[in-house]
Amino acid sequence: MEDFRTTMKERILVIEDEAAIREMLGYALMKEGYIFEEASDTEEARLVIERRKPDLILMDWMLPGLSGVDFARRLRSNMETKDIPVIMLTAKGEEADKVRALDTGSDDYITKPFSTKELLARIRAVIRRTSPKDTLDVIEIQGLRLDPETCRVHAGDTIVDISPTEFRLLHFFIKHPEKVYNRAQLLDQVWGQNVYVEERTVDVHIRRLRKTLEPFGFDKFIQTVRSFGYRFSIK
Repeated sequence: MEDFRTTMKERILVIEDEAAIREMLGYALMKEGYIFEEASDTEEARLVIERRKPDLILMDWMLPGLSGVDFARRLRSNMETKDIPVIMLTAKGEEADKVRALDTGSDDYITKPFSTKELLARIRAVIRRTSPKDTLDVIEIQGLRLDPETCRVHAGDTIVDISPTEFRLLHFFIKHPEKVYNRAQLLDQVWGQNVYVEERTVDVHIRRLRKTLEPFGFDKFIQTVRSFGYRFSIK
């Protein structure tokens, strides 16, 4: 029988307390060539991550003990794990819940029940957008410095704590200053075409990016253009 694990290198950790769902996800992921790892709760997941960091985490919102949302927040606050992309699996379909998932550090979410096809599309999109693809040249504007090779942002001599999605968004803005982009255009450029992400997601990440840059006075560079979208401007 063919070993599907040899066709791709991405290691995906599924954190889900229902064994049947873990088994279903594991089968789908290995069939696509991903390396599948599993955990039934966040404590077990912590041990798996300490052994070897995954390339992406699929995590249920409602977990026994520490919830998925709280665990995502912990991952983002730890220097060793803050760059691991997270997709939240949730039965909560209200907009406020989706915004909360993104605000706590998740890169995407998918509402149960979901199709395997949609889930795999979202996984590919998150991995694609959190992997540097553009030029690796360092970019610096008025003391704000981006290093695409290390995915790090510096404000002067200070390292800015930024998520992979916000890094991609800031990188795109800095490379296209003064141009106005609507939400759909930003989704295509930063998230990728044919990705199942609502336009509201852009607003959430813009807000998070501004909050990240605010202590250093760079949040003013991200400007809202009423009735159209956003632009990056240093004027």
